Amino acid sequence: ASVPNRTLLLAGCAACIGGTFQYGYNVSVINAPTKYVQDFVNQTWLERYNTIISESGLTLIWSTIVSIFTIGGLIGVTVGGTLSVKIGRKGTLLANNIFALTASLLMGLSYTTGLFELLIIGRLLIGINAGIGLCVQPMYLIEIAPTVLRGTMGMGTSIFITAGILIGQVVGLQELLGREEFWPILVSTSCIPALLQLVTLPWFPESPRYMFIDRGDEEGSKKALRKLHGHSWNQEWDDIFKEKDNLEGFCAKKPWELLRDRSLRWQLLTIVLLNSAQQLNGINAIYFYASYLFKESGIPAERIPYVTIGTGACECITALTCGMLIESLGRRVLIMGGYTLMSICCVLFTVALTFQAASPVIPYISMACVFAFILSFGLGPGGVTNILTTELFTQTARPAAYVIAGSVNWLNFFFIGLVFPFIVTGLQQYCFLVFLVICSLTATYIFFIIPETKNKTFLEIQNEFRSFRKSNSCHTDGVSATLISTSM
Repeated sequence: ASVPNRTLLLAGCAACIGGTFQYGYNVSVINAPTKYVQDFVNQTWLERYNTIISESGLTLIWSTIVSIFTIGGLIGVTVGGTLSVKIGRKGTLLANNIFALTASLLMGLSYTTGLFELLIIGRLLIGINAGIGLCVQPMYLIEIAPTVLRGTMGMGTSIFITAGILIGQVVGLQELLGREEFWPILVSTSCIPALLQLVTLPWFPESPRYMFIDRGDEEGSKKALRKLHGHSWNQEWDDIFKEKDNLEGFCAKKPWELLRDRSLRWQLLTIVLLNSAQQLNGINAIYFYASYLFKESGIPAERIPYVTIGTGACECITALTCGMLIESLGRRVLIMGGYTLMSICCVLFTVALTFQAASPVIPYISMACVFAFILSFGLGPGGVTNILTTELFTQTARPAAYVIAGSVNWLNFFFIGLVFPFIVTGLQQYCFLVFLVICSLTATYIFFIIPETKNKTFLEIQNEFRSFRKSNSCHTDGVSATLISTSM
């Protein structure tokens, strides 16, 4: 079947709504109430200490409220892998909502209690929720999907992140919750997706792979497969059985054990590079420049939030498009093509920004580059990276791989937030030449190293990497032998 059956599709939606949707939503929803939260901090400080807070003190508190989300994400991803082995993929996703509900309560009460510290604690907790969701939800989606639909189901991660960003932008509009009196409600709305997941996800089964390979529950695994795949569950059961047979006697690896495992070195290097590139490829710079470009193009300041929603909608549409194309074009074409197009956009964008004042048409060309870059990111790197992180590992190594990949992702997210303003200030429009190097090197690595994983079982993908490693070592041995014979 080329489309998921209803139960499989609904299970995916139930996992995503309280999973990666929360990440996207909480990244974007904090932007709208910036001024109101800063005023609240000012007012609270004045009431407590009878003095106005300094400009640097206010900036420090605000940047802590925003950036502690990434610290929470890093904590979340380190515990997410362990929890997914202990209480299962579905069990972890359900338990994860405790963090979201507690965070919503604390942030919602911050104004009435006059404690801006509750915003900091709440953002840390919602960061932990996002970190666990980003680690465990992609595993659940791809483990419940049949091999022929693994890519389409895996794209649910990216689709719901972009949907979260878009809905966060919409909810933050002045016409909805973007007014001063509504900001405490706005920052506590992440309880809604959490409650939706708590109501819907219990109706769907645990990952069949987890049940059989990790827990040895053969009957439960078969029952889950029948529910999720309907009549075509037999083939998937054969693949799970072969994987279990191949992993007999192996326990789930810890992250440090995975780092020491030479047989998985190329897979590990691949996910570290791809997850680093996902944050360092310039997508954050594009969003930073977007507002400036919209002003330069003559769009009134009060209309810019609506145009920004256009960028969110653009990313969401490309994620959906990628979901429809991934099973026909494959992972390799989409992610390599995405990075290649982003490299071209970096060149065009640098030229357009350099000659911004040369003609009134140039700002519109720059705007076209913004949308082209976002489209290229959404079409490949934005969605395929998570899918490859799941597909390159078998059951025992996958949770540890997600801990490592997620930690790299969140650390780079934190790093780019810290260093990025200095890169932009120092290099101006030429900062995109740095991103050009990152995008082109990533595309080159994908071309030479990463095999196509479409329609292949996890064991087949692992064997491809093993044969690649053997051919590499044979090549190295051949070179060594030639050097020895030459020296003799």
